[in-house]
Amino acid sequence: MRRTAPHPDQLPLGFGKDAEIERMIEARVAIRAEAEAIRWRFRLMIVETLLLTTMVIVTGLVLHQPTAIIARGALLIGATCLSTGILLILLTGLMGKLLSRIRQWRSRRSDAILPWRRP
Repeated sequence: MRRTAPHPDQLPLGFGKDAEIERMIEARVAIRAEAEAIRWRFRLMIVETLLLTTMVIVTGLVLHQPTAIIARGALLIGATCLSTGILLILLTGLMGKLLSRIRQWRSRRSDAILPWRRP
């Protein structure tokens, strides 16, 4: 099959750079996906907090409890749910970073030990 020369006004296509471009795209997608995951965790935590607080308020109203007790219970449940959700998100992030550092440490360690092993 005969190849024709490209037109002089056409931009040259560099197919050798595909691996580098793919790596850059994957890195950007990974950063974006991680940011979206954190946003969705916070959204889920807020929805759960509002749901539990609303359930406490509705339950208190159905049981004809005094308004002060309902407000105090709803406030306590909302604050507790919000704080534990934030704590859970923070601990999840810290454990993820810790596990990635342990994996990096183990891979460096195994690379350093590999030459010392017997064939």
